This record gives sequence, C-alpha cells and structure tokens, in this order.
Amino acid sequence: MAPGWYPDPHNPSLQRWWDGRAWSQHTQPAAPPSWRGGVQQMPAFQPAAPNPFLPQPSPAAAPPASNPFVPPTPPPAPSHPLQPEIASAEARLAALRRELDSVEEALEIQSFGFYRPKYGFATSSEYAARLDVIRAQQKAMVKNGTATYCDTKWHVGGSAADGKKMIERMSKLMLRAFNGECDAAIAKVRYDNVTKLEQRVTKSCEEVNKLGHSNRVMITMPYYQLKLQELHLVHEHREKLQAEKDEQKRIREEMREEEKARDEIERAKAQAERDEAAKQKALEKAREDLAASIATEKQHEKLEALVSRLENELKDALDRKAKAIARAQLTKSGYVYVLSNIGSFGEGVFKIGLTRRLDPYERVDELGDASVPFGFDVHAIIYAEDAPGLENALHREFAERRVNRVNVRKEYFRVTLDEIKVAVQKHHGLVTLVLDAEAEEWRKTQAMLTA
Repeated sequence: MAPGWYPDPHNPSLQRWWDGRAWSQHTQPAAPPSWRGGVQQMPAFQPAAPNPFLPQPSPAAAPPASNPFVPPTPPPAPSHPLQPEIASAEARLAALRRELDSVEEALEIQSFGFYRPKYGFATSSEYAARLDVIRAQQKAMVKNGTATYCDTKWHVGGSAADGKKMIERMSKLMLRAFNGECDAAIAKVRYDNVTKLEQRVTKSCEEVNKLGHSNRVMITMPYYQLKLQELHLVHEHREKLQAEKDEQKRIREEMREEEKARDEIERAKAQAERDEAAKQKALEKAREDLAASIATEKQHEKLEALVSRLENELKDALDRKAKAIARAQLTKSGYVYVLSNIGSFGEGVFKIGLTRRLDPYERVDELGDASVPFGFDVHAIIYAEDAPGLENALHREFAERRVNRVNVRKEYFRVTLDEIKVAVQKHHGLVTLVLDAEAEEWRKTQAMLTA
C-alpha cells in the first residue's frame, strides 16, 4: 500500500497517515466519503454529523464506490485496547493546535497591525500575474465541473439525464452564492481584517455546503483554497501597489531636492563670478589710483587699506566660486543633519536625514513648515563628501530603534544624542553636537498653559 492519508480503521471521522509499512500517530479530519450511485430518490438518506465542509453520511448507508478524492482503504491496523482513546486524544490535540494557530495569528495582527505575508513577490506586476493564474484556475474548475462535487448519481422521474441537470443547477446556484460572498470579502480586505475575512470565506463555504447536503453536492476543497489564495494575493497586491507609490513619491521628492540643490549651486556660482568681476575691476582701479596718487600720507594709507580690503573680498569671491564648482562636481557631497522636535514628537526622538543644499538650514526651515506644530531644533549639521553613505550607515546603525518600522523613509529614531555621537564618530569622524534642544515655541506654550 502506497504511503498516504487513509480512513482511520478505528475512528471513521478521522484520516490517519500510512507510511507504507505501519500506521503513524498523525491524523486529520476525514474527507467526505464516497457513496455508490444507483437509482435513488431525492431524500434517500439521513443526514449525519458534519465535517468541515460536508455532513458525513450515517454508517448504515450504501457501501462506498470509487472516489477520486478518497484513496482505497488499506489493510486494517493491528488492534490495540487503547486505540479509541488514543485516536480521540490525537483528534482533540489537532483541534487545539488549530485553535492555537488562529489565536496566535489574531494576536499578532492585533499587536503589530498587519498580517504576515504569505507571498514574497518583489513587484506588483508579479502579484497581478499570479492573480491572473489563480483566477484562470478557478474558471477552469468551474468549466470542467471540479469546483463542485456530487458523490451520488441521481435519477429524477427515472431519468439519469434529468438527475444530472438537477445537480448542475444546484452546483451553479451554490457557486453563485459562494463566489458572491468571496467577492464581497475580497473587495474590503485590509491589513487589519485578513484573518476575519478568511474566517468569513470558510464559514460561507460551510453554509453553502450545508445547503447542498440534501443533494450530496459540495464545494471542493481545491476551489475553496483557490479563493483563500485570491484573498491573500489581492491584499498583498494592494499593499505592494501602495509601497511602490510611496517609493515613487520618495524618488520625486529626492529629484526635487536635487534640482533645488543644483539651482542653488548655479546661483551661488553665478553670484560669485559677478562678485569676482566687480571686485577685480574695483581692485584694478584702486591700484591705479594708488600708483598715480600724490596725496598726503594719510590719504595714501586709506588707498592702501582699500586695496587690501578689495584683495580680501576678491579672494573670498574666488573661494565661493571654487566651492560652488566643487559641490557641483561632487554629486554625493552634502550635509547630514540631526534634528529634534520635542513639541511634536516628544523627548528622545531625533530625525536623521541629508540635504545637498549649500545652506542646509533652508532645508531645516522647510521641514518645520505647517505640517508640524513646532519648528525643529538643530543638534548637528555634518558635511560629508559621501552624505548618502553616512546617512545610510546611521540608519542601519539604528534600524531597530526606528519610530516607524513599516515605512523606512520616515527618518525618526528613538535614540540618545550620545548614541548618535558614537555612531557618527564610528562612520565619519569627530563631531560636535548641541546637547540641549531650545524648543522655544513649545516651552513658551507650556508656560502659557501653566500660568
């Protein structure tokens, strides 16, 4: 006898695993047993205790016929005086394990706000392709008649053809009811109700199968499982679509920030060139005046001081021009900032991000716009030739301390300034941090509230 699941010889409500040589201790609820066709009239049998999807017939029914869903009965296992008690205990243990799994998943969802994904596709298009496959399989099962199953050959008025038509109509009504319930569940699936809707689909299948019990018609397990897969895939597909939208939004924001930085660098370069030309012209004139001057010693000293000042201003303009050119060439250079906002996020929460602006405080001012009630306090502005590398290193260092574990683009961390200082020194070098947050507006607000 080949290994597989077979009816338990001591407990008809269970199936037991036959490993090819002996019975194992593993059991599961029995699949619906097969019935011999024959000529039967509508209420030809008595209902019995239900299994998960279809009530089981009484032992007094006709002997079973061949069934593609139930393997033939293997040789009886050796009898054991405690076998019924063992089988009952194993069935109870299996039921308790299923209940425990359900409770654990519900607690996980309640604690973390989202269910554990069952698929790991990298893109939404992969989810969409898999959904197409699942739905095509469902359509194929409906078309070839394997979405439902009837274990009895009915005759209506002595006609087998009419009996077959009756079962086909019943199957169609059952599928319409079940598919409608599944579509309604799938339409409203969210991260916080997946388990609840799984239970709804299962309950719907059980109820529909009860309606078909009198005609011995049932929704098959493979079709039911495809509906559950569709539920999971639709949920994860929507989540992936949202994640891709968020990523596209982040990329657009980075592109806008890069464009602002380039414009700022170009303006700074153009202004430095204008200042250079103006200072160079003024310096040349001052030198000419100094050379041609026959003024008094005091006037001569003033001209020398003017020449010296203009030389320094020209040097400053050249330095600013060189800095702008260098920043334009160093595409990864920029500033990593460490900010806090006690009034908005509380103590011990810091934002660690980067900007390529020549004036990083412009970016800080933008962050403190109308989206938060109070402005940000600056604890550090760190220039780095590889600013993205430093930012990523700090984010990895504090990955377990993120305030938002789902959206990694939210750059807020629950850490201390001492920990940030150690991490910056590890990945960049010495840095000076402003330890105290001024939080002026927030502190004034608190004073007004307590006055």
